[in-house]
Amino acid sequence: MKLSIIIPMYNEQESLDSLFVELSDLFGQEAETEIIFINDGSSDNTLNILESKIKNYPTWSIINLYRNYGKSVALQAGFDNSKGEIIATMDADLQDNPKEIHRLIEELEQGFDVVSGWKKNRKDPLEKKIASKIFNFFVRVFSGLKIHDSNCGIKVFKREVTEMLTLYGGRHRYIPLLAHQKKFLISEVVVDHREREFGISKYGVKRYSDGFFDFLTILFLGKYMDRPLHFFGSLGFVSVLLGVGIESYVLYLKYILFDSFQQHIALIILGAILIIVGLQLFTFGLMGELIVNKKYKDRNYIKEIIE
Repeated sequence: MKLSIIIPMYNEQESLDSLFVELSDLFGQEAETEIIFINDGSSDNTLNILESKIKNYPTWSIINLYRNYGKSVALQAGFDNSKGEIIATMDADLQDNPKEIHRLIEELEQGFDVVSGWKKNRKDPLEKKIASKIFNFFVRVFSGLKIHDSNCGIKVFKREVTEMLTLYGGRHRYIPLLAHQKKFLISEVVVDHREREFGISKYGVKRYSDGFFDFLTILFLGKYMDRPLHFFGSLGFVSVLLGVGIESYVLYLKYILFDSFQQHIALIILGAILIIVGLQLFTFGLMGELIVNKKYKDRNYIKEIIE
């Protein structure tokens, strides 16, 4: 069964020698295994090193992106250009142990569609450990997906899972959740997580706020993508109902109690605004997210593919 391993990277020149030694020892003689390195707009010597390293491996290739788009787009480029029936992902910073891929595949073959690594003994600073626990707690509570480490870099998938993904922004953090929403079977396996040898994490504090909003978006789209009016229609109905109720009350005051309209201008304006807002919710509530979703699906990020 053909295996594709996708490795996104951004400015990882220091780790490439060790990474290639490990990958060569494990997969260098496997003709059924392709490895796709995604150069996500690196500004160091990453691309040149990759080009020199893959020359002896006919099934290894590089996807070179125009600029640094982020991990989600890099993974999507790899998914779209992979050929394997089983697809694996891992990070290039040497913290993921590529030996774990075979263990994850063994779990996948037990009938699962996605197997995610679990960095149970995580070798990261305390700040990242705490943030990860909070992040995964919210994912479990609000999504019903009962895994411990949704954002672990090392995962394996059946091809049909990756074909339904549309990754952009920070959605790579929620790949198991996206698969869970489509009723794919998810499992996880405790994996070896290693100390960072070179450099620092490429993700700053901003990833927390971005991840939170991505989480809300995914929860919303997962529930209402196919029936958006179930959400916006309900809000619109309530808004219109309140507006009509207020205007009816003003009419009651005018024609039953003989009050002047001028005494209730504020109520009249409020009722009209609620009716207008309700109608707008019916018409374009979800258009922004739908447009973004399609835009990222159709956009071409790839500058070249080097084989």
